[in-house]
Amino acid sequence: MDPVVIPILVAALVVVFLVAATVRIVPQARRYNIERFGRYRRTLQPGLNFVLPVADRVNTKLDVREQVYSSDPKPVITEDNLVVNIDTVLYYQITDPRAAAYEVADYLQAIDQLTVTTLRNVIGSMDLEATLTSREEINARLRAVLDDATGKWGIRVNRVEIKAIDPPNTIKEAMEKQMRAERDKRAAILHAEGERQAKILTAEGTKQKDILEAQGTQQAMILRADGESKAVELVFQAVHRNNADAKVLAYKYLETLPHLAQSDNNTFWVIPGELTEAIRTVTTAFGDQSAGAGLSASAEREDVAADVADSDKDSVGAPEIEPNSTLALDAVAAADEAAKQAAAAVSDAKAEAEAAGETRLPGRR
Repeated sequence: MDPVVIPILVAALVVVFLVAATVRIVPQARRYNIERFGRYRRTLQPGLNFVLPVADRVNTKLDVREQVYSSDPKPVITEDNLVVNIDTVLYYQITDPRAAAYEVADYLQAIDQLTVTTLRNVIGSMDLEATLTSREEINARLRAVLDDATGKWGIRVNRVEIKAIDPPNTIKEAMEKQMRAERDKRAAILHAEGERQAKILTAEGTKQKDILEAQGTQQAMILRADGESKAVELVFQAVHRNNADAKVLAYKYLETLPHLAQSDNNTFWVIPGELTEAIRTVTTAFGDQSAGAGLSASAEREDVAADVADSDKDSVGAPEIEPNSTLALDAVAAADEAAKQAAAAVSDAKAEAEAAGETRLPGRR
């Protein structure tokens, strides 16, 4: 090999090395801390950067994006001397790469220890019940303390959340029993309240029902009484308008009496005192016609007897009429016929009286 080529190749390699050592490409959301001869020089920003080879070197590479740090459960004693295990979640972001690299040796460990210390101070002033129900308050106090302490480290704490609070198993069982008893109590109260409301509503409904039924019965009785009064008034006006005599009214009175005893619930029937007067009026009404019919029958019997006597006088010397003779039988038949005609006359008179009553009373025209 030519002796001249070897130095050229060595020089080329040295140039390539120097160029590679001079150029630094920083990715986005990254920061590089540069030291020159062991002293902090500057922080490289994302993109193409140039440094002095051999003199400058990259000390730390930091990620400035928001990051999440989850701590392990830590035992904490509450105000009522109960030990609970609490683990937290921390959201932080590096705002000053130089401070994060040179102000604290391990910022994650520092944040973790500061979180535990602050938790013990905060939880130590609360009992278990307040600890379980005051997570927002605990988070706010933790964030205020951590943000104040980590500011000089070039770190901003965005959020601190309590991930879990685990009390002892005995406390969990006691809490479950307490919650179960509380739920049973609320269920019993709600059940009793529901029954009370149901009884009140039922009583109000029964009251309204009784009131409505009583009002309906009252209205029905009023309407019935009004209708009966109007009917009696119409009958009274019709009787006076048609000028019905006492005979027709007495007969209708007697005709109505049998209807009083037709009900199944009647065990006895009281005869009114006006019955005798009504019978007397009806008897007087039909007495004249019956008397006339009786006189006619008697006259017919006397005429028959006279004819028989005349026939006896005319037939002198004739044999006497025996009781079983044909003439005696004719006389008896004539008397029976006269009685039948009298009874028929009485029936016709009653029919005429009924017809006259139906004509004069309203509703039977």
